[in-house]
Amino acid sequence: MSREAREDPMTTTAAAPQPTAAPATALKESARALVPLLKENAGRTEADRRVAEENIAALSGAGLFRLTVPRRFGGHETDFRTFMEVTCELAHGCGSTAWVAMLINGANWMAALYPEQAQQEVWGGDPDARVCSVLTPSATSRAVDGGLVVSGRWGFASGSLHSQWATLAIPVVDASGQQTDQGLALVPMHELRIEDTWYVVGMRGTGSNTLVADKVFVPAHRILSITQGLQGVYPTEHKGEALYRAALVPVSSLAMVGPQVGLAQAGMDAVTDSLAKGKGISYTFYERASEAPSTHIQLAEAAQLIDTAMLHLLRAADDIDTWAAAGENMPFETRARVRMDTGYVARRSREALDLLLSIQGAGSFAEANPLQRIWRDQETASRHAIVNQAIAGELYGRALLGVEEQVTPFI
Repeated sequence: MSREAREDPMTTTAAAPQPTAAPATALKESARALVPLLKENAGRTEADRRVAEENIAALSGAGLFRLTVPRRFGGHETDFRTFMEVTCELAHGCGSTAWVAMLINGANWMAALYPEQAQQEVWGGDPDARVCSVLTPSATSRAVDGGLVVSGRWGFASGSLHSQWATLAIPVVDASGQQTDQGLALVPMHELRIEDTWYVVGMRGTGSNTLVADKVFVPAHRILSITQGLQGVYPTEHKGEALYRAALVPVSSLAMVGPQVGLAQAGMDAVTDSLAKGKGISYTFYERASEAPSTHIQLAEAAQLIDTAMLHLLRAADDIDTWAAAGENMPFETRARVRMDTGYVARRSREALDLLLSIQGAGSFAEANPLQRIWRDQETASRHAIVNQAIAGELYGRALLGVEEQVTPFI
């Protein structure tokens, strides 16, 4: 599939957008323009185990952390398809930077589901405020007047080094201590502590460290019900904003694979560039690998796998946008299919990169070759728990058969 931007600018219907809101084509072009900078800083981002501040400043200056911020606060409030295409584009330059941009934009979207009072606290004084998120519950809560007191540890908090707020999964309890719901607490980062725990071989630059809360008070208006969210019920008063009617789990899961398609495309670019420069095949008579039929076949198959991944990515994104625009909660079977698509996109992207590495040969794993970093980033990102294709297959198969018992509530 061509990487050229698709002409699909955001529509401006009932409410006129703020002047800062940009059409989809402009956002994708801004992302593409940053790729050389991200490539230049990719090694430093990995070595420092955090996204280079130059990258963060460039993304912020281009408005690419405001993709999902409401227009009311000067954000772009773009559709989900554009969100996916932008993070995919950024991954051509640096997987870790694209992942952090994806995670922050996804968490910003979640923050816009809260009541107006909470949204004002996040963006009212700082339209460029950024949010990170951890959806795995690993905390305790105690009910007090006006909210909850929360303590806990949340690992793998991508983007936390560059955020001012965090949304964290917590148990919601009553005065007797009994759990009544699963919630998502919106907490300012200055009330949390970051533990340096992110020592990994892939996506090293995401700074996905551990957040720690010690008896932090969270007022009731900053606690989102995940149970209601799974049913498409959000407390935001701005019901006319289509983006914030999108289905919770489809958004949260599919967002993870936009950068993964971009990584596979970056691998394709690197290999075709190497072939164009006359790379040979050792221990054969082929002085140029580009003349070998085996290269042609493998390259074509890799391209087809990337196209397949992109087609599923965009179909699922369009499903999310279509149901949100209609103001209806996405049907259960469609939500299950988006989970299946998520795993499928990751798998096909990974398979494509594997073929590309075979074309390039053992030289792919030289430290000086960016392909080895792309490969490590892809291998790591595609194993994210919510991307797990085997589990997605189970839940989608059950949905297709009408089996009520499921393997997870996150559908």
